[in-house]
Amino acid sequence: MSSTSPPSPGDDNTVQKANPSIASAVAGEGERAQEEKTRKVDFLFVPIPKRLHYHPERHVHFGFLLNAVFALATTFVGANLYYCQPILIQLASAFHTDYDRISRIPTLALAGYGAGLLLVAPLGDLVPRRPLLLGSVFIALTLTIGLCITNSLVAFEVLTFFVGMFSNPPQILIPLAADLALPHRRASAFAIILSGLLFGVLLARLLGGLIAEFASWRDIYYMALGVQGAVLVALWATIPDFPSKNPDLTYVRIMGSMVKLAATEPTLVQAYLISVASSCTFAGFWVTLTYLLGNSPYSYSTLVIGLFGIVGMAGVVLAPFVGRLVDKMVPWYGTLFATVLMLFTAAIYWGAAGVNVAAVVIVTIGIDVFRQLQQVSLATSVLSIDPHMRARLNSVYILSQLVGQAVGSSVCTTVYVKYGWRAVGALMFALSAVQIPMLLVRGPHTQRYTWFGFEGGFEFWKSVVQARNEAREERERSEREKTDGDSVVRKQEGVPQEKIADEKRDEFATQV
Repeated sequence: MSSTSPPSPGDDNTVQKANPSIASAVAGEGERAQEEKTRKVDFLFVPIPKRLHYHPERHVHFGFLLNAVFALATTFVGANLYYCQPILIQLASAFHTDYDRISRIPTLALAGYGAGLLLVAPLGDLVPRRPLLLGSVFIALTLTIGLCITNSLVAFEVLTFFVGMFSNPPQILIPLAADLALPHRRASAFAIILSGLLFGVLLARLLGGLIAEFASWRDIYYMALGVQGAVLVALWATIPDFPSKNPDLTYVRIMGSMVKLAATEPTLVQAYLISVASSCTFAGFWVTLTYLLGNSPYSYSTLVIGLFGIVGMAGVVLAPFVGRLVDKMVPWYGTLFATVLMLFTAAIYWGAAGVNVAAVVIVTIGIDVFRQLQQVSLATSVLSIDPHMRARLNSVYILSQLVGQAVGSSVCTTVYVKYGWRAVGALMFALSAVQIPMLLVRGPHTQRYTWFGFEGGFEFWKSVVQARNEAREERERSEREKTDGDSVVRKQEGVPQEKIADEKRDEFATQV
């Protein structure tokens, strides 16, 4: 007489065989429970399109279209920081103040951006990214209305600071792209978004100058208002919803962990030190370029000098190719190649920038393309440290760029005024040279918490490293299965469990 034991509640296959209708009902209940947990609205009343609702079993395809939306949003939101730069003379006239006072406006915009990096962007590790993005764009858009209509210089300064503070979506989108993009396409995604950020700088200066020339400076901000509205709608219609990455954290712990990351993560420390020096070089070149081309021996007009900004768009055009290159190689090598090439570029400036305009063109193209390669490589390394900390890691890394740009602009301007273009070239060369030993203190495959030294060989191609790691994991898994199988056999033979455990410890000690 045979007996049949009841199916285990956790055995889905048994349940399905015993009663398909029960299995279907259980699955339906699970889906309904998941649907009840899914957020359906942002800010209590703004509906989320159904296709963008979060589902744990649904993979979001991060294709070219979504990548392009990220890049365009980065372009037009990041442009908020730079609309003011070509219209400072008109602003001084409109607010009846001198150039010294009005020159604070660009500084306030960048200071606000830095505050946003510290206080707002890290929230990407704490709260859902979709409402954080939409809320930031909406606040920046609302504050821009004030820039359009205010007649008070103090109000304009305060509004500029807070518009900069909430123009942080680019630094929310980059970690989000790291989460969505496939590992072998991650660098390409970064490159496209970073090129959007660079394009926003150039576009803001170009449009700001053109509109101010033929219309009122206020029309620039009316245009910015409309563009941000379009970005808000585009993000609402395309950004998929995700739950919080770290729901157990608090804002205070998020802030404290950023300080800890900046001091205890060797890869991050290495990246931001290199980035500070690189940003000094980049900003110093662009700030002093106007003085170089406007004086002897060139004496170019403002229009011709402005055209060099178009030459600098080479970094935007080549961004997809740079990203694909970094996707194939270990990021450490991308950083090394970019840094060495930037050193040669600085040498060209040092030797010939004030002698032949061809040297200036070469440096303009080179410094943009090679810095783009360096940025993408460093960002890929930094955002690979810990997926749960990407917003904070990115904030620390990008903040180092702002610090470098501020220092480079100030120091290189002073050096140019006192000593001329060749001294600026020497400083650029020194700043590029010091980055190489910063990189070489750690090898391409050094472990996460190793500060100095080379480990794991010198393999260049990412695919080879990945294949090697997969083979090692498979070998370790097979060894574990074999060991566990031997233990089961020994146990069946009546060998005491304590003796089996002692034998495992002895075997492990022998291997070590």
